[in-house]
Amino acid sequence: MPTCRRKRVLLTEPLPSLLKALKSDPNRDVYYLAKTGEIFDTYEGYAARMSFYRLKQFQCEVTGRSGLDYFQALESEQLEARTMHSRFPEQLKPAILKAVQWQVMGRLDHLVEAVYERYKDRYFHDEKIYVDIQGDKFVARVMEVFLPQLNTKANGESPDLAPVASTSSSSHENDQRISHQIHGDLKISAKEVNAADDPTKYLYKAQILEEEKPEGRDKHTASTKEARAKWSGSIMEVRCNVMSRDRLAFSKSILRRFIRDCVDRDAAVASPWTVKPPVAARYGVDSVMPEATRQGVEDIKKGEMQKRKKVWGDKEGPVKKQKKLSAAREEKALALEKEREAEKLLAKAEAERQAAEKKKKKPVRYPTEDLDVALSEKEKKAGMKVRRPTPSRTPLPFNDPRGSFESFLMAWNFLVIYGQPLHLSTFTLDELEHAIRHSLVEPPCQLIAEIHASLIYNLRTVTFQRHSAVMALMSTSDKDDDKSGITIEELTTAMADIGNNWERTPLRHSEGREGWEESLVGCLKDVSRDLVGLPDSAASLDPTFHQHPTSRVSSPVPTKHQPSNPKQCYPTLPSEDKIAILAFMCNVAVSSKSIHTHMEACEEELTSRRKEKIELNRARKALVEAREALLGENKESESTANGGDDDTPMNELSELSDVSTSENSSEQGISSKKATDLRRKAQSQAHAKQREAARAKAASMKQAMAEHRRLDEEINKLERRLEGIEREFRQLLGSVRVKPMGKDRFYNRIWWFDGMGSASLLGSGGIVQYGTGRLFIQGPSVFDQEILDRREEGDVHARRLEEEGEEGMLGVGEWAVYADLEEVDEFTAWLNPKGNRELALRNTLARWWPHIVPGIRKRLADLNNIAKLPEARRSTRVKQSGATDISRAPYMTWTNRKAVSMS
Repeated sequence: MPTCRRKRVLLTEPLPSLLKALKSDPNRDVYYLAKTGEIFDTYEGYAARMSFYRLKQFQCEVTGRSGLDYFQALESEQLEARTMHSRFPEQLKPAILKAVQWQVMGRLDHLVEAVYERYKDRYFHDEKIYVDIQGDKFVARVMEVFLPQLNTKANGESPDLAPVASTSSSSHENDQRISHQIHGDLKISAKEVNAADDPTKYLYKAQILEEEKPEGRDKHTASTKEARAKWSGSIMEVRCNVMSRDRLAFSKSILRRFIRDCVDRDAAVASPWTVKPPVAARYGVDSVMPEATRQGVEDIKKGEMQKRKKVWGDKEGPVKKQKKLSAAREEKALALEKEREAEKLLAKAEAERQAAEKKKKKPVRYPTEDLDVALSEKEKKAGMKVRRPTPSRTPLPFNDPRGSFESFLMAWNFLVIYGQPLHLSTFTLDELEHAIRHSLVEPPCQLIAEIHASLIYNLRTVTFQRHSAVMALMSTSDKDDDKSGITIEELTTAMADIGNNWERTPLRHSEGREGWEESLVGCLKDVSRDLVGLPDSAASLDPTFHQHPTSRVSSPVPTKHQPSNPKQCYPTLPSEDKIAILAFMCNVAVSSKSIHTHMEACEEELTSRRKEKIELNRARKALVEAREALLGENKESESTANGGDDDTPMNELSELSDVSTSENSSEQGISSKKATDLRRKAQSQAHAKQREAARAKAASMKQAMAEHRRLDEEINKLERRLEGIEREFRQLLGSVRVKPMGKDRFYNRIWWFDGMGSASLLGSGGIVQYGTGRLFIQGPSVFDQEILDRREEGDVHARRLEEEGEEGMLGVGEWAVYADLEEVDEFTAWLNPKGNRELALRNTLARWWPHIVPGIRKRLADLNNIAKLPEARRSTRVKQSGATDISRAPYMTWTNRKAVSMS
């Protein structure tokens, strides 16, 4: 039956009113649920029950599948039940069901274990089995069962076997009645049953069946086919030691499912397992409990109840006995109880002390939680840094008021990462800072114009509502009529005719993006849902009114506004307002189609780079193994050359001399001149062999060195490509999501924004490039701060004061920066590799260290050059000695090289 939250789902019984109406009004209309057979009086009850059945919260009790509705779970159970019943041996079913009927066992697993142990070696007439013949298993069928005689002969011989079954049906019934006659009583232990009715002494007549040929190719070998052809159709007598059943038909799991499907049990204490009535009627199992069995069940129930009463009596007994004790005995009992409590306290204290000592002695496996790592005195004396270098907050641009810097950093990061779809060349964070601070109408800042023009072109593809901001302003209340000294009526009137054709106005790169300020006003009017929600920039830029500088200070004196245009107003805006406008446009541009298309392309490129990296690593590994094998061969050849086969020619020479000497002694007719010629000829042959071996050795060494150089070049080439893939991976991953480099022990996040998106770490010719040239550190997030707060009170705060200092402690989301190379070195040395977070952060910094350090150095060098620029470029012809030529500043000389395709 399907279960819901581990409970069986019971079907709804008909209401008593319906049962009464069955007699008085048999034609009454009711609502019938055909799949479950339930009957409902009202449609509401029917619909509620059907809705309950359709919930995906039911579980199939047989397979354990969850997340099904009731009907799916019921269908799954029925399918599994049909499969199980078709596979389970039909001859075993009545015997097993008769054995489990009226059995009292607490757990179904215990019942399954007892039944399995009782029947695993007992076989019945007409049962399909496997027979093991010379290592091969053959399918067979039991034709007859021979029962051993109970008493053995006096001489100790094996008992005679009497046939107890035949192929006739009457013999089959007799077999079921006589063979394994005491196997069904599970109350008798398995040891006693096997002693009285040993299954190993049964003899079975089995006939080997011819197996059906499987469709497709026959995978049996020739010897197996020959053996099967030999034994097919044979009849033999076997014992249970060579017999077995199919595991798909009889195993503990299959047996458990069969018993659970066929039996049931009440929830009362010591209730017996009973076979379900329809199953019992089909297999001839007696459904009426015999009187002796009933008496035994009642005795078991009484015994269980007595045990429970005894347990409760033992719990309540000491209290009752203490009331009946006399005063003397009571005092004595109290004294003994106090002594026992004192002994328990002492034993508990001793156990805690031993546990604490064991905990102290237990070695800590590093890396571990960073806050659990503390510097020892030995590490402090060895030079480990205790105090983290204090990051600076003052160099952060636009950090007052707090929040502007984060918006400024977000806008720069967005513009640099998505420079390709926005058609913007890269620029540094310092260049954008100086461009935002640019407050002169003439000369204009080309960087600001290109940024806003690119965003305006991008926002033309975003869905917008015409004059949405003006309508929002007009619907404001009277108390909001004064915004920065300008009334709502003046503001909406001035905005009505400005930038209405911003989505069609061409902002040409060749014309310096002329008119981008008016298009910006029109874009803000249509894209912004609520212009009042923007900062004072909306009131300062959009109304085309130029307010007197002193009017921004709150004063009861009314101010006068002079008509102006957005081109004159934008440079005079406060930097915070410029950043707010830029951040707003970037946030809206994220939803544009071009940005989404670019992100999807980056995802595909990431996948291809991952595959390429795997292939390159595989090729590099093969080349390294080949190089190592080549080095091993060279070492073996060198050792062989140094080992000494050099004496071989001398041996040949000595043999020749011996031969010549013997010949001289035996044949005195040979002259000494002939012996000398032979000796010289042998020496020349030996020298020729030596020269030839030396030449071959030199050629092989030369070839080996050339192969070694080739392998080194291939490995270096693959390593350079892998480094390039790592840089490309950083660029592509930065276009999808920006992640910090890691966290320190106090969950401060470390950021390095260079080399992401359209920005590259290396320029043409391997020139170092940077975007920020700094390491930023951000305070813990709200979630991380909660983790810190859950530590012991005062522990983390005191440690932060010691290791960070009061000035170095960052609040939630607060920013600071390491701009100097010495500070970055000190911070890296402060990181402790014994902690999980700091080990990962340290490894990441080490991986990108060859790019972080040159970027910081190049930025510092550029800042020094810019600092010297005013004196070097100072004009002597002007009267004011402090005047400088800002047109030569880096942010003013920036050009957009990607604006070729822009119209």
